This record gives sequence, structure tokens and C-alpha cells, in this order.
Amino acid sequence: MNWKATLVICLLILVLAVGIIAVIFQTEPTAQRSSASKRTAMLVDVTRLERGTYRPEIKAMGTVRAEREIELNPRVGGEIITISESFTPGGFVEKNEILLQIDPSDYEVSLFQRQSELKQATADLEMELGRQDLAERDYRALEGTISSEYKTLVLRQPQLNTARARVEAAEAAVRRAELDLERTRIRAPFAAHIISRDAHIGSQVSTGDPLGRLVGIESYWVEAAKPVANLRWIEFSDEQSAAGSQVQVRNRVAWPEGTFREGRVHRMIGALESQTRMARVLLTVADPLAHEPESSGLPPLMVGSFVEVIIEGKPLENVIRMDRDLLRKNDTVWLKQDGVLRIRKVDIVFRNHEYVFIREGLNTDDEIVTTNLATVIDGAPLRLEGDAE
Repeated sequence: MNWKATLVICLLILVLAVGIIAVIFQTEPTAQRSSASKRTAMLVDVTRLERGTYRPEIKAMGTVRAEREIELNPRVGGEIITISESFTPGGFVEKNEILLQIDPSDYEVSLFQRQSELKQATADLEMELGRQDLAERDYRALEGTISSEYKTLVLRQPQLNTARARVEAAEAAVRRAELDLERTRIRAPFAAHIISRDAHIGSQVSTGDPLGRLVGIESYWVEAAKPVANLRWIEFSDEQSAAGSQVQVRNRVAWPEGTFREGRVHRMIGALESQTRMARVLLTVADPLAHEPESSGLPPLMVGSFVEVIIEGKPLENVIRMDRDLLRKNDTVWLKQDGVLRIRKVDIVFRNHEYVFIREGLNTDDEIVTTNLATVIDGAPLRLEGDAE
């Protein structure tokens, strides 16, 4: 009995399904070709762009380097007896400011000795000049009886030359002693920032010993790497022009958002990076430590830090600037023309992180599709919001 009941139930379900399908087909409306076509057209947004002259931004990463950096070394030896308070890591010093003093006592004694030797040599020369005057009178009295080949000997010319040479040597020794005494006062060779100090009061130093490390504060370099193809869009300074392309230097890790330092492109380094084969560009930033009043409030650059640089490129004339997101595969652009999608190849003059600059392939009245499409077929129907159905 169970199988018979199951069979009856299945037949009833089958009859019911056939009846439902028949009702659906009888009540289905007649489709109109024109409205169906409009309903299948993809809804898109479009934009138009203008031609103009633009200066593209060229981004790169770079490393801050000191333009002037030295290790301070003494040129004479001795005991350090004083050190300037400014000669401290983090301090600033002016050009020719005395940073430390080596005990001058031995050099003062040496100078006194050399001055005494000069006085003695000068006195000897004066005496020899007197002897030569006497010899000159004797020679005139005996003129004609002494051979001319002995004249220089009679007139004591060799002795006079020797006396003069001793004076010159004594004068040179005095100048050297004066220099050594002056060199006991070690000065800053230029306006500088103190990076390190290795000297202490009471230390004995010799010629060439490291005393500290100084960097100039007038300007720093930023060494940035860019593809060789970008170099033609960068203006470099030379002897004729005032400056190269303008540059913004940013440190997004250490500086507040929107903060930057201004600089200029200086030179191209004539060798590629060995590993990346990128071109190296040298930029300059004036007053990098914001030491001058006009730089008040600006963040200082730190030697060795990694920064982002944005270089203002040469002007591109008569081009269309387009968001890079609107550039499609194989340098193509999607256009809406006569209600359908058109895929057009464009000629790109320059591209950066944000824009592409197009010389040929687009017109100012072209409607550029900004919507990302799931199906991209040339000739596919498109519509805008508000188009009549």
C-alpha cells in the first residue's frame, strides 16, 4: 500500500507543476526590442578634459648628504687646555670661531728662539755689508793690480750671499713658528653644525688625530635616483642659468602632514647606480637645519635620512592631462561615442604617479568613460544617468 500512495502523490505534484508553467507562459508580456536594448546598455559616467600647458611632477626617493663635511684634525700636537662651549654635538659655530686651544707654551718659546736667530742673522748681514764696503774701497785703491777674476772674492760676495741666505732662512723659521703658534688655536673652517666631538680637556693630541666632525649649514645635498628616461624632463642648473627645477623635499615619517622643504635641482651625477641602473640626481636645499630666522618653523633635514622628493618638470605644451586611473590596458582610453563604447589608443608624452599627459589620440570634446566596466567590448551599448529609455 505504501508504494501506491507514493505513486499517487508524485502524479499529483507533476500535474500541479505543469499547470503552473502553463499559467506563466500565458501571462508573460510581449518584449519590445528597443526597450530591451536600452535596459542592457551599461550605465556609465563620463568626463571631458582640456588641453593646456602643464608642469608634471616627478617623484623620487633620496638620501640627505652634507654638502660640506670634514673631520677636524690638529696641525700641531700638544695638550688641550680649553674647549669652546659651542664645540658640542648638536651645537652651531661660526666661521673662524675658536673651537679649542692647545697649550701654546712650547710654541711661544720656539717663536722667541726663531726671532732671536733672525735678529742674529740680520746683525751678521749688517756686519758683512760693512766689510763689503771696506773691501770695495780697497779694491778701488788697488784696481789694476788685481785680476778681475778675483773681484768677487775681494769684494766678499760669497760671504754676503751666505749672510743674506741666513737671514731668509731665519725669516722663514719665524713665519713657521708663528704659524705653529696660531695653529694651537683650532678654528671652524666654515659656519658649521657639530656632529661629534672626540676631544677633551687634558687630552694629548698629535697631528692628524680626530677632534670632531663638522658639517656646513649653508646647504645640504639630496641624492635622488630616477629612471634615465626622466632626465630629459628635468632642468639642471649650469653656469649660465640661475637654478634648476624646483623641488619639494618631504619626510612623511618624521614631519607633519603637508610639511616640506624647498630646494633646486643642481647636477646630474655622471654614473648610474650599480645595482638599479638608475640615474642619480643631486638636489640642493638651502639652510637645511632651519638655523636662519627666515626658515623659522620649518623642519630640519638630518644627514643620512631617507626623504621623498617631488621635482617640477619642464613644461609640456598643448597636451591633455588625464588621471592615470583612466588609462586602460595597452595605453588605451574608453570613450562613449554615439551611445556605444569605443576603445582608442593614445600617444602618451609623459606619465607619473598621478597623471598621464597625452599629445595625440584625444580631443577636448571626447567623452571619457570613468566607470570601471566588467565587460569591455568595442561597440558595447552605453548610457548615462537620465538618458531617455
